[in-house]
Order: sequence, then C-alpha cells, then structure tokens
Amino acid sequence: MSNAYKGKHGPLLICEIGGNHEGDFEYAKKLARLAIETDVDYVKFQIYTGDTLVSSMESPDRNKHFKKFELSREQHLYLADMVKEAGILYTSSVWDIDAMQWLDPYISLYKIGSGDLNAYPVLRKTAEKGKPMIISTGLATEQEVLDTVAFLQSVNPVYQSKDMLAVLQCTSMYPIPAADANLNVMSRLRELTSLTIGYSDHTEGSKALMYAVAMGAEVLEFHFTDSREGKVFRDHKVSLTPSEIRELIAEIGLIRELKGDAIKKPVPIEIDNGHVASFRRAVYPLRDIKVGEVLTEENLTVLRPNHGIDARDYDKLIGKKVARELLRHEKLDWSDISS
Repeated sequence: MSNAYKGKHGPLLICEIGGNHEGDFEYAKKLARLAIETDVDYVKFQIYTGDTLVSSMESPDRNKHFKKFELSREQHLYLADMVKEAGILYTSSVWDIDAMQWLDPYISLYKIGSGDLNAYPVLRKTAEKGKPMIISTGLATEQEVLDTVAFLQSVNPVYQSKDMLAVLQCTSMYPIPAADANLNVMSRLRELTSLTIGYSDHTEGSKALMYAVAMGAEVLEFHFTDSREGKVFRDHKVSLTPSEIRELIAEIGLIRELKGDAIKKPVPIEIDNGHVASFRRAVYPLRDIKVGEVLTEENLTVLRPNHGIDARDYDKLIGKKVARELLRHEKLDWSDISS
C-alpha cells in the first residue's frame, strides 16, 4: 500500500485556501493559481453552505457569515479541475455531506476539520468512501481524539493503517500564541495511535511549521493568502504568502538534511579526512621500555592518533611483558608483546 502522506518535499504539504476567497470566485481562482505555483502537494478548499453548516435559529450571524463565503457547485468543480490540471492534488474539507457525491471523483484524500471531530454522521459518510483521511484535533481532549479514531476504524478497518489515517495536532483559534501550539502532542498521539502524525498551524509566521517538521511531523497544513495587508477576515492573519511557502520548503529541505540518517555510523566526510584515526587514541609507551619489562599504568599512556593498538585494549596490555625495546610514544603492535 502506497503512503498517501509522503510529500514531494518530505512531509505532505497542504495549502489551505479555505474561505480566504471570502466568496469571490475571481479571487479564489487567483489564490489557486498562486498556490499551484508554490509547488505544494495539495491545494485545499472548504465546501459548505450556510444552511447545511450552521443553525439559522441558534446562530443567525454565523449562518449569514458562511452564506457570504459560499461558492457554487460549478465554481468548486472549476477550481478542482484547475488544480488537478496543473498537476497538483486537490482536496477539501467537505462540510456538506451532499456535496461529497459530486466532489468525490476529484478527491484522493479527505480532510476532517477540528470542528467536525465529533460529527459522527459526517465521519461515517467520509469513512465509507475508504480514501485516505486526515483529521485535525483542535478543541479536543486526548480521549476525544482516541474515540474518533476508534469510531473511524469501526466504520472502516482500513483506517487502522498509518497509510490511511493521519492525525494532526491543532489549536482552533486565529491566531494563537506560541505557547498554545503544543507540538509535543504529536509524539503523544503517535505513541497512542501508531498513525501518521502532523500539524495544522494557526500561529503567525512559519516557525511552528519548521519546528514541527524537526519534531517528526509527516503532514503540514497551513492557511494561504496572496497578502495579509488590508485583510479583515481572521484567516488571512495566520496565512502564509507564496514567498513564505517557498521559504518553508527550503527550510524543510535543510531540516531533512540536518536530520540525516537514523543509523549511527561514521560518515564519509569523517572517513575521507582520516578523523577516525586522527581524533581517536591508541596505547603508547609513556617512556622508553626495556625488553622483558612489564607493562603498567606507569609506563603506558593513550594518545592520538589511533595507530597501532586501540585505546580500548589498554587493560589487555597491563601485566604483559614486551618482546623488544620500545621507544617513548612509539606505535605499538601486538607482535611487540611477549606474554
């Protein structure tokens, strides 16, 4: 089974346009074009209608807000085609279950936003598709995350595989201070779930994303805009611009290079420069030693370079006699030792 969370630059990079188009289709197309040019793995939108997301009775203002941000079915399909034709993967947080029917052919991976972590009917419909899924965990307790993971796995056992389900640490506020990012949650969730782990960012700037990669994040999700200047909608404040995404990708490359290989061994640059010998010590005579003399701590020392008898064999030499006259600081050989 291939890993849906392996990105072109290491971690899977999801560029979240979301609602930053604010209902303006021309602006949505512009943002999509700019996102495509950054060479991310996924360009992501959100699909909803005000009446299928928010109660018009209980939260009329929020209902009106989301209605203002709606795009039509045709517009969403246009954007999906636009992204895929550019060779970039497309995905969306599908908050309207009915929309799954017409959008599913465009989606290779589903994203569940933090607000839907407890929306079991939505989770069930999504899990029944059997496609790789990512869930964000803002607002949730540890147990709620585990309950949602268990629910998804009960609906469809494919989500027992780390190649099919990813869990993202997230804090649902825009923006959040550094102290609320809680990147350590990632290692805890990896330990508890054995699933793919990542980070969905709501801080300002890109440092949290960089540090998340250094801490092992396999998926990064971040909001995207063309510019933060003059924008009122809150998401723009936590969004990266095209140049910042390119900087992030460059830093990810450096982080991966610095992390290197997990197997500890001498690297070619150490070997080629002779440092394995020149930086390490061997056993040497501390003074001239006569034939037949017993080797002791008083007449032996350990010095660089590691030529002759390795310093780890120092104790094996103590109490032995020498077979020939040895000079101070002379390289030793086992043939120099008689008994």
